[in-house]
Parts: sequence; structure tokens; C-alpha cells
Amino acid sequence: MPVLEFRHVSKDYTNDGEVVRALSDVSLSVEPGEFVAIVGRSGCGKSTLLNLAGAMDFPTSGFVLLDGVPTSDLSDLALTRLRREKVGFVFQSFQLLHTLSAVENVELPLLLAGKDHARPTALERLRWVAMADLAHRLPYQLSGGEMQRVAIARALVQSPKLLLADEPTGNLDSLTGRRILDLLRSLNRERGVTLLMVTHSAESVSFAGSVIGLSDGRIESGG
Repeated sequence: MPVLEFRHVSKDYTNDGEVVRALSDVSLSVEPGEFVAIVGRSGCGKSTLLNLAGAMDFPTSGFVLLDGVPTSDLSDLALTRLRREKVGFVFQSFQLLHTLSAVENVELPLLLAGKDHARPTALERLRWVAMADLAHRLPYQLSGGEMQRVAIARALVQSPKLLLADEPTGNLDSLTGRRILDLLRSLNRERGVTLLMVTHSAESVSFAGSVIGLSDGRIESGG
């Protein structure tokens, strides 16, 4: 069963009384263990697609299924649980809490969910991203690449079915960005992490296993 499936999904927004179509009849699937890149220019619908994939928004028509569950059919409580347990998010702006150390940032989702063994699990995820030695540093004591590694560890701390990466190298220099992409590829290949990444970077897509092109809200190519 696909981890993520779009079935003839369209998404409309209203802007100053005018209906704008952000996605039009999009169908795709992401299988367990895949690393899929969605590529396209700014404004092509990538962010809308990612929000729908993470159940942060819902289609105007069609269906989005996350781990086999149609997201539009769920209550607010069920949606919160689905996002917390099934999806991990990685953003270009890192979104770390600056008053917490690296390990405290990583363990926070577990603590909020009332899970046991939060600290050992957080330290394990930091080892996955080669950050265990810097676990007790605050974000301001870390480089951009190190902060993104912590953010990736946090996204993986609850063993989600799907990791969503939104321009994960957007705030990094080219060398650091390549190292983060190489880390994501290693997590996919060695630990079986299922990844959906949106990007406008041609270099970034070369790290993915398959690529889907998006233009004006429509899929224009796949591989």
C-alpha cells in the first residue's frame, strides 16, 4: 500500500474574490522506501502539494490518502494524531526552539505525545545524523548545516511513515546543502526512510530516486 496517494486532486483558493487553481487533477503515489522529488518553478503548486501531503490542507476535489487513510474524512483530533504519528516535516528555516538544546528540540515531540524513553530515542536519532556529540549545544552554537541535521533528527524521532522536506537546502550554502542531501539519501537507503522532497534545484533532484515535474499545478513529467 502506498504511504501517500493523490487521486485526481485539485485545489482552489479564493484571492480577492477570484478563484485560483493551485493544483489541477494531480494523481501520484509514494511507495514505502521511496525518495521522490517534486520539482518546479516558484508558484507551480509545490507548497500546496506538500501541505496536502502532510494533511495541513485538504483538496477541493479528489482524495489524499496518507497510509491508506483519506485525510478529508478525519476529525480534528484524528488529524492531529495522524500528523504526529505518520508524518515528519523538515523546513528550510529549521524551526528549532532557540532556548532548547539540540537533544531537547529532538525529544520535544515525544514529550508532548506522552511517550516514554524520550531522551534515549532523541539521542539515537541524533546519532543517525552525526550530531550526538553536539547534543547539548543550543541552536545559536550550531552552524546552519548542523541545525538542519537536528531538524531532520526531530522529524524522525517518532518513526514517521513519511518524511516531507520543503526546500531543505534553501538556507544553506552549496557545499553544506550537498551534505544534507547526501544525508537524506543515506537515511532513505540505509534506514528505509520514505521521503517526499519539494525543490526548485536541479542538483537536489539528482539525489532522489524518482522525480515528478510540476508546472502550473499539473504534473508534466515523472520518473
